[in-house]
Amino acid sequence: MTTSAASTGRLSPLVWLCLVAVYFVWGSTYLAIRFALEAYPPLFFPGIRFIAAGSVLLIVLRLRGYPLPTWRQFGRSMVIGFLLLNIGNGAVVYAQKSVGSALAATAVATMPLWASLFGGIWGLWPKPLQWLGLAIGFSGIVLLNLGGDFAANPLSAALLISAAVSWAFGSVWSRRLDMPAGPMSTACQMFSAGVLFLIASAAAGESWHLVTTPKAMAAVAYLTIFGSVIAFSAYIYLNQTVSPSLATSYAYVNPVVALLLGAALAGELFVASELAAIVLVLSGVLMIVLNNRKPKVPKVVA
Repeated sequence: MTTSAASTGRLSPLVWLCLVAVYFVWGSTYLAIRFALEAYPPLFFPGIRFIAAGSVLLIVLRLRGYPLPTWRQFGRSMVIGFLLLNIGNGAVVYAQKSVGSALAATAVATMPLWASLFGGIWGLWPKPLQWLGLAIGFSGIVLLNLGGDFAANPLSAALLISAAVSWAFGSVWSRRLDMPAGPMSTACQMFSAGVLFLIASAAAGESWHLVTTPKAMAAVAYLTIFGSVIAFSAYIYLNQTVSPSLATSYAYVNPVVALLLGAALAGELFVASELAAIVLVLSGVLMIVLNNRKPKVPKVVA
C-alpha cells in the first residue's frame, strides 16, 4: 500500500494517471484485438503479446535492481496470471471472433459488481454511494447493450461473463497473497500467462504459419506495449493501492471508449440512445471515484 491513497483516502497524481491508462488504453484494446484477429489465431497472438511484454518488463526491472521472486511468489503469480489473463483476457479474445468490440467491453463491464461481491467476502464492501454509482453505471451498460446480439451468440456471452468473474476474483484474491514486489508481479503474471497461451495454442492445433498484415502487426504491438506493459502495470498498482470498486471502475468507461472507436474506425453502429448510456456510465464512474474509501490493509498469506 502507498501512503498517498491508502492512508489519506485521497487520490494521488499517480493514481489518476493509472486510472487514465486503464480507462482509455484498455478501452481501445478491444478494437485492437478485433484487428489482430484478422490475421492471428486467438490463442497464439496473446501468447506472443504477453511473453514479449513480460520479458521486456522483467529485463527492465532486473536492470533497475528489483529482486527475483521466490518460487512460491512466482507460483502465486502464475495462478493470478491464469485467472486474469488466460481466462479473463483469453475468453474476451475468443469471444470477439463473433461479437463486436463494444459488446465485448459491455459484457466485461459487469466485473466491478463481481469484484464488490468478492471484496465483501473479505470485508471490503463498497460505501453506500459507491453502491449507487455501481447501480447507475450498470444501468448505463444495460442501456448501451439494448439491441445487442448476445442471444445469437450464447457461447460468446458465457465466455465474456466468465472473463469478468475470473478477473474480479483474481484481482481481489491477489490483494491477500504474498506476491512479488510492485511491477515484478506484473512481469511474472504476463510471462507465465504467455507461455500457457502458447501451450494451449499448440494443443488446439492452431497454425503458426501466419500471413500477417501491417494492421494486425500494429495491433499486436499496441496491445503489447500499451495494453500490457503500461495499462496492466497501472492496473496492478491500482489493485494494490485503492479500493476494489475504484480499481475496477475502468470497466464502465471501457465500453464507451470501445463504442466510440468502433464507430470511428471500424464502422460499428452508433445510435442516439447510446448518448444517454454514456452519461449514465460516466456518472457512475464519477460517483465511485469521488467516494473512494480508505482500503483496509489485507491479511497477506505468506
